[in-house]
Amino acid sequence: MPQKRRSSPSVAQLKQAGNDCFRSGQYGEAASLYSRAIQLQERSGQSSTEELSILYSNRAASYLKDGNCTECVKDCTTSLSLVPFAIKPLLRRAAAYEALERYRLAYVDYKTVLQVDCSIPAAHDGTNRMTKVLQEQDGPSWREKLPPIPAVPLSVRKSLAQAAAPVPPGQRNGVSSPGVAAEKLALALKEEGNALVKKGEHRKAAEKYSESLKLNPREATTYTNRALCYLSLKMHKEAVQDCGEALRLDSKNIKALYRRAQAHKQLKDYKACTRDLSALLKIEPGNMAAQKLLQEVQKTKNQCLVHRLQIV
Repeated sequence: MPQKRRSSPSVAQLKQAGNDCFRSGQYGEAASLYSRAIQLQERSGQSSTEELSILYSNRAASYLKDGNCTECVKDCTTSLSLVPFAIKPLLRRAAAYEALERYRLAYVDYKTVLQVDCSIPAAHDGTNRMTKVLQEQDGPSWREKLPPIPAVPLSVRKSLAQAAAPVPPGQRNGVSSPGVAAEKLALALKEEGNALVKKGEHRKAAEKYSESLKLNPREATTYTNRALCYLSLKMHKEAVQDCGEALRLDSKNIKALYRRAQAHKQLKDYKACTRDLSALLKIEPGNMAAQKLLQEVQKTKNQCLVHRLQIV
């Protein structure tokens, strides 16, 4: 009887077999399997850029484990040309550069990783190691001899935050909990907003805070920071709304109470202004700014009352 012809393994099967060999320490065999997967993927004409990038990165990891750092660098570079700023090939290339004593290039890759995700211990450790080596090697001016460190676009950090979805539906005060990556990006946007406030660019800062709040609507300080911008832009109703959101998250938020009082004063709602300042002073009786504003509001209210009596 004729024997059944065995079907050739698929890209996914070759990749899985490579992963299994890698886990068992068979790095040469893993590299060979990843090579076959890469060839098959490229020949298919339906190559997924992301999948191909992963295969090159996996083969790079095998080369790195086998001490073939030059080939590791080549594969990581190819992987990054397919998916720029991918974390794993950046870390693997940095480690290969470090082993090849190309410390400046290793430093650049480690620092680039930290732009994408500042919470990765391997990137922090690598940056610290390279800093010490380069200080010893190049002296006080070591930074001047570094190649340019690429700026990671905001779109890349946003895609990282979106990749963390689906977000668990945990609820707090009726607001969904953001993912870890989304929180990090939201914090980065908030810090950009803070820097713009220091420059007096309140409209641009408000835009940054708005972007941050889309990713993490549970951060009270972002609302109070945007409220500060709205006060400067004379958008007093919007400031009242933002302070209200902040107080919904933190009922004793001093900045929210004070800034809402400021907005109420500009809107000539002296009753609401007094109410906010009284609430603030119950929490923090020695707050001089609140005491001063309360005196101003009471004086204004008295003047308005006298004016009305004179008209009558």
